Formats: sequence, structure tokens, C-alpha cells
Amino acid sequence: MSLVLARHEWRRMFARPLAWTLLAVPLALLGYFFLLTLDAFLRLMPKLAGMSDAPGVTDLVALPLARAVASLLLLIVPLLGMRALAGEAQSATLPLLLTSGLSDARIVLGKQLAAMAFLAVLIALALSMPLSLGVGTTLDLGRLAAAAFGLWLFGAALSAIALAASAHTDHPTVAATVALAINLLLWMADAGARYEGVSSAFINYLALPTHLEPFLHGLVSSVDVIYFSLLAAVALILATRRLGARRIRG
Repeated sequence: MSLVLARHEWRRMFARPLAWTLLAVPLALLGYFFLLTLDAFLRLMPKLAGMSDAPGVTDLVALPLARAVASLLLLIVPLLGMRALAGEAQSATLPLLLTSGLSDARIVLGKQLAAMAFLAVLIALALSMPLSLGVGTTLDLGRLAAAAFGLWLFGAALSAIALAASAHTDHPTVAATVALAINLLLWMADAGARYEGVSSAFINYLALPTHLEPFLHGLVSSVDVIYFSLLAAVALILATRRLGARRIRG
């Protein structure tokens, strides 16, 4: 039943201009960034040709683009998820959803799966830009695959946070603002410690870049997969509990 709701949510998502905007605008920005990095790489090629261990197109073009995707996801995902439940409450369709026979967990999971599918499309389209260079260059496809997987897990965690924020308010704008604030907090969690020269394993573990960067270097670690999975699970549990409270309250 969650898959049925996910398909329904997917169709509803693309029936609104917001989803198309969240695809078109980021891809346009990423395309411009891709052309800039490609131009810089082409200018560096004569110098790189004389180096034995020179970085290639994967390091200088593909991975910077992947980092740009991650930065955009911090902003895009709260906008994507802000209407997931808050929009239902605002338009007075949430009571209909709660009486549809689906459990709270299935409703939350269906919304999450639709968002994850959208993010998979966005990431695939973005990374198809450096993949197009494979015709004339040698790309490290393993690193690109690891980067794509890491970005998808990263986006899934952000989507769960946006869903939890959306479940706790009736106003999509408030949900987007709260989700964005949490995203930025987790993104910069260890910035203060690093600035003060303090080393804290716990604070470092909480920071999102700590677990995203290994994927961008081609390293798929169970620690990082578990971190993003736990972050998403906690957020989805909070969303489910809040939805259950709404059901009881009527």
C-alpha cells in the first residue's frame, strides 16, 4: 500500500509546477557550473600532461559537480518536502488521508519513497553531465557510482527531516524553514569546533559532510550508510508519531 501511495504522490508531485522548477533550476545551475569546471580543466590540461600522478577529469570535473549537487540538495529538499503533510493539513485533505485505511507508518513511508524517487532522478540527470565525458576521456565509474549512492542516501536523510518538519506544522513555509535550519545545523555541526581547534569525535560524527565525503572519494563504508539510515529512520519515526497524534486528536 505504501507503493500505491508513493505512485499517487509522485503523480501529484509532477502535477504541480514546483517539482518541475526544482528539477529545471538546479539542473540549469549545475550545467553552468559543469561548463565552468570543464573549461578550467581544459586550460589545465597542458600542465597536467607533464605530471605523473596528475588528477583526472573525475577529480577536477565530476566530483566538484557532485559536491555542488550536495549543496543544492540542502536547499531543494526542504522545498520538496514542505507540502508532504503540512500541505495536506493546510488544504484540509489530511483527515481524508488518515481515514483512507493506511497506517501512519505507511503514509509516511509512501511520502518518503516518492521524494526519494524524485531525488534519484535529479541526481541521475546531474551526474549524466560528467558521464557524457566518458566518450573522450577515462572516467572512474566506480567513484561516480559511489558518489551517486552517497548523494542519494544524503538526500534521503534530508527528505526524512523535511517530512518530519512537515508533520509538525500546518504551514508549508514553516516546515521548509525548520527543515532548512536543521540541515544547515547538521552540515556545519563541527565548524565551530574546527575553528576553535577542538577535536570532538562525537560532534564530528554528527556532521553531514563527515559521512558524505568518503562516498565522493569512492569509499562506501557501513558506518556512513548506517549514519544516513539512522538519521532518516529517526526523522521518519518522529513524523509517524506526530501523524498518530493528529489521528487521535482528530
